[in-house]
Amino acid sequence: MSTTMIEPVHETVRAAERVAAARRHVSVGETLAQTLTMAWRALMKMRRNPEQFFDVALQPILFTAMFAYIFGGAVTGDVNSYLPLIIPGILAQTVLTTCMATGTQLREDMEKGVFDRFKSLPIARIAPLAGPMVADLLRYTIAATLTFGSGLLMGYRPGGGVFGVLAAILLAIFTGWSLAWVFTWVGTIARSAQAVQGISMMILFPLTFLSNAFVPVETLPGWLAAFVRVNPVSHLVTAARDLANSAVLSGAVAWTLVAGVVVIAIFAPLSVRSYRRHM
Repeated sequence: MSTTMIEPVHETVRAAERVAAARRHVSVGETLAQTLTMAWRALMKMRRNPEQFFDVALQPILFTAMFAYIFGGAVTGDVNSYLPLIIPGILAQTVLTTCMATGTQLREDMEKGVFDRFKSLPIARIAPLAGPMVADLLRYTIAATLTFGSGLLMGYRPGGGVFGVLAAILLAIFTGWSLAWVFTWVGTIARSAQAVQGISMMILFPLTFLSNAFVPVETLPGWLAAFVRVNPVSHLVTAARDLANSAVLSGAVAWTLVAGVVVIAIFAPLSVRSYRRHM
């Protein structure tokens, strides 16, 4: 093999080694800065594609009104008595279903080759994954705020006051953000955006509807009530009710926080590892 053929190969290897070395020495501060840069990119993308806000803007209003007026009389006798039960349930459902879009949008970017460009940059591998999720915090906040706003217009008066409502919203946002790592991982292993959406719905919809979000656990059959009591979504709903309706820091709040931390600790590394392997 001639020297002229070997030199480009060596140059390519040295360039790859320089990029790898740069990645190995990315500090925590640089990782945070790069994540925020990717979050800003995602926010600019949302601004150019306002349809991404349709689900968070319309779903809370429609679901709150629909469930309250359809099931209110059957479950508690009237709509006003049902609102303290259903509003925290809709809060959990809305935030959790909103976080499903994270994996779908990630897969779409990967299919367009956007992440191929990120992979060639000397940046932390987690930054392209975590950045859009930080931007999605805005979507969770809008969805949670509209849920309580719709409830207030319908006559809901949370006993926990402003601080109880804010605590319930923050807890729901944290839980949605932590679960978004699950769907981020799904986005890195699925073959298409449609597959991500289908898998995400199969994971989240049973957990959401087989919970205490819409009806009291006491009204369910014994076998179903047993599952609902251990369902992590039920812990979130119970915690949100305790905070919004009574401003009580119950055990459900602690369980929800612990579960969120565990999910992040498991699926954030899995997402980064899968991203490295499949890109």
